Amino acid sequence: MKAKKPLTTAPSASPVSPPLSSRPPISIGLALGGGGARGLAHIAMLEAFDELGIKPSIISGTSIGAIFGAAYASGISGKDLRAHSKEVLSKRLGLVRDLFNARSQPFQRMLNPFAARTAILDPLAMLGLVMPKAIKQSFEDLSIPLKVVASDFYDQEPTIFSAGSLLPAVAASMALPVIFQPVMFEGRAMIDGGLTNPLPFDILTKDAPIIVAIDVTGAPIPDPNRSSPTAFEALFASAFLFENSIVREKLKASTPDVLINAGTSNFQVLDFLKVDEILAAAEPAKERLKAQLDRILSVETLAQIEHRDEVAAQLAAPKRRRGLLRRRVTQSND
Repeated sequence: MKAKKPLTTAPSASPVSPPLSSRPPISIGLALGGGGARGLAHIAMLEAFDELGIKPSIISGTSIGAIFGAAYASGISGKDLRAHSKEVLSKRLGLVRDLFNARSQPFQRMLNPFAARTAILDPLAMLGLVMPKAIKQSFEDLSIPLKVVASDFYDQEPTIFSAGSLLPAVAASMALPVIFQPVMFEGRAMIDGGLTNPLPFDILTKDAPIIVAIDVTGAPIPDPNRSSPTAFEALFASAFLFENSIVREKLKASTPDVLINAGTSNFQVLDFLKVDEILAAAEPAKERLKAQLDRILSVETLAQIEHRDEVAAQLAAPKRRRGLLRRRVTQSND
């Protein structure tokens, strides 16, 4: 799939460099994939970076990966994202009421079978309900550079946002058809980025030498109480079956340095109210990520030590030669 030239939502400037970490300087690109409610597992993966005291040098995100990528790149820690998500999703009745008010069109029109319906919810309005207040308004304000993937509905190609207004780009990336109405940019209809690039690690290969990808696409799990899926389950699972196929094909061509399956396949796409269970299920994957990142850091630290010692030896050599020369000159003068 050939990505189009990045589409900006406003005049852009160079992204702000990430803050220095207490860890050895290392450039890591982090790709956060799409997967509906399963993507709540991204919170645990971001906590892994925080607990190791490192930050990615650049992030890419699709759908829910774009949501958490934008929040983390805004400077919100994984721990704070966990607390915020649990608070928002625990207010079930209030959340349902707010989502009803954020619908893309009057309810009566949605019930009209002859109406020109586009979707149930407005993705930008929903983001206003669920995103932390500390979220930045533009890509240029982020502390970590970010690439957000959406899909051009008519051109059927991925579109990468990396500058301009942030929330409209994230809204476009998460605009799953039927649930969310498309987001319009410069006359182009944008929908869910997972339909063209559900795990966007490939767009980071030129930005960082080490790529970490978090896969939350998952797969449908049979219900022991039913012999076949419901029509509603089949509708949403079919999109993720397609996305899973895209990921498998991409991995045949190239692989990230670290690939973590979040282990949340047992959950459905819309299981957002099961936030505690999803985060608990992601803990083993979080520990695997920390172990792999720690190994990478150890290798990088060793390489830096070896390089430092080599440089020190090279700098010391002329000093030794100068010392020998001074002693020879002193001896000849005597």
